[in-house]
Parts: sequence; C-alpha cells; structure tokens
Amino acid sequence: MTCTKPHLAQHFTRRAALALIAATLSASGLAADPYPSRPITVIVPYPAGGVVDVQTRIVVDRMAKLMGATFIVDNKPGANANIAAEFVARAQPDGHTLLVSAPYLLNNPLFEKGLRWAPKDLDPVARFALSPSYFLVPPSLGVNTLKEYADLARKAPKPLLYANGGTGTTQTMSSETFAVEAGIKLESVPYKGAPPYIPDLVNGAVTMAVVPSTVAIPQIKSGRLRALAIVSAHRSALFPELPTIAEAGFPKSTALSWYALHAPAGTPAEAVRKLSAAMEQATAAADVKERLAQAGGEAAYLPNAEFKAFLKEDLEHWQEIIKLLKL
Repeated sequence: MTCTKPHLAQHFTRRAALALIAATLSASGLAADPYPSRPITVIVPYPAGGVVDVQTRIVVDRMAKLMGATFIVDNKPGANANIAAEFVARAQPDGHTLLVSAPYLLNNPLFEKGLRWAPKDLDPVARFALSPSYFLVPPSLGVNTLKEYADLARKAPKPLLYANGGTGTTQTMSSETFAVEAGIKLESVPYKGAPPYIPDLVNGAVTMAVVPSTVAIPQIKSGRLRALAIVSAHRSALFPELPTIAEAGFPKSTALSWYALHAPAGTPAEAVRKLSAAMEQATAAADVKERLAQAGGEAAYLPNAEFKAFLKEDLEHWQEIIKLLKL
C-alpha cells in the first residue's frame, strides 16, 4: 500500500497539470478569437431612407463583403441623435456595436445640457463620406447671388424668413452665420427636417434655406428652387458653375456635413484597424463612389489618426461659430 500513494499523487498532479494546460489553451483560444466573431450592428441615428442611412448602407454593405462579416444596420432616430449616441456609448466595447457619427457628435454637447453621453464615451474609427448642402431660394424671389439676397434683406421692412430644419444642425448654423457675416437679420421658421419645408420654400412662404444635398439636388435640377451657392469647401461636380459660399464672400458660413463610424470607448485597437481598413477599400471602389454621388454625397475616407485630427479642427470651427453667434 505504501508504494501506491506516490503513484496516486503523481496521477492527480498530472491531471491537475493537464487541466491547467487545457484551461490556458481555452483562454488563449478565446483571446485569439478572430474579430468579428458575430454580426456587427451599425446604429444610424436618423430614419431609414434618409441621406445618412442611404450612404451608410452603401459603405457598410461593401465592408461586410470585404470582411466576410454580417453587418446589421439599425435605425434609432430621435432626440437630435442623442438616443443612438447614448445607446452605443453604453454598449460593450468589443467592436460589434458601432455608431454612425456626424457633426451632431461635436455640436450637441455644445448646445445641449444634461446629455447622458459625451464624446469621450466614443472612440473614432474612420470617416467615410462628406455630404454638401446648398443655399437655396425660390426663383420668384428674383435674386441670383448671395450678395443680391443680402441686399434684399437689408431693404426689407422686416426680417426675411428662413427655414430651420433643426437646431444645431450644420445647415441651421450656416444660415445663422451667413446672417451675421452679411450684416442682416433673418427670422427662423422651425421645421422637423428638410423635406417638410420644401413646399414653403418653393412657394415663397420662406425666403431661403441651406438644404442637404439629397433634398436639394432634385429641386435644383427641376428648376423649382435656385441655388446661390454650395455650402462646402469646394465646388460640386454636379454644378461646377456654382460658387462655394466662401467664393461668394461668406467664408465663415462654410459647413461640412460628414459621416463616419465611432465605437464605444475602449474598443480593441485591432477591431478599429480592421474596420478602418475595410472602409478604406470600400470607399475606394468605383461603384461605391458612384452610388455615394447618386445619394448626394462623396467618398471622403479619413483613417483613424487623420480623422481624429479632423474632429479637433471641426470642433474648433464650431466653437468659433458659437462665439460669433454669441450663443
């Protein structure tokens, strides 16, 4: 009996060692589980069918093919994009829940108090598109340039009305900045987005609006509305004769509408790298560029580091505008 105890001890020691090795291998296997390991949900903070939703789907559909992954686009509109931002800010930071970001990411914290999320709760991934806006007036107004519009506003007995599609949006901020740069007074008429105010703009009930591209382009092409400038840093390939708002004499009124992906803070760098690389390939594809253009945007990929620098510059721009408007 005395000779069997060492054998028993060795047996149990070997079993313990094997169990430890198995556990270690299992843990390392989990750690090395390739990303993505399940479907990636992309949260869009605006309704389905809108400019952001359409352009997002064009890009992530191609990203899904490139990554051999499943992407699920989930629309969570409301509260000026805060519902979606809060949802993703509280999600597990594993790269499987992403937020479609836009200028609201910078502007909302500047204008709204009591937000239940902050930009620090979200990590930038990369930018995929820009979407210009247009300064539109009804043809019946009889003006052909921004300076003519400004002159008309100065001579008017009371402030001219402009369509406000949402407080804090790049379009509204551009309209307000234009009024300051031009030295005129405009009165805001609030609407729930751009499409609802188009009939009033066409019939002259309001005199101008800075309109997102997807809504503006059909109106310009049909002649129902007249474009006086593109509210972007460069001219449009669709309307090359149209000056930028800076070229028309109002540089501070330039406003960029951009779309990108953010992830919950703390998302692994490897997941961010893979997403950014897939986005770069997707936005470089000729057919994706064409589809984005048809949807009123343009491919404008910025990798992670450059996107972070862009966000810093854009935030500084909006902080300057807030000072200018004394908000």
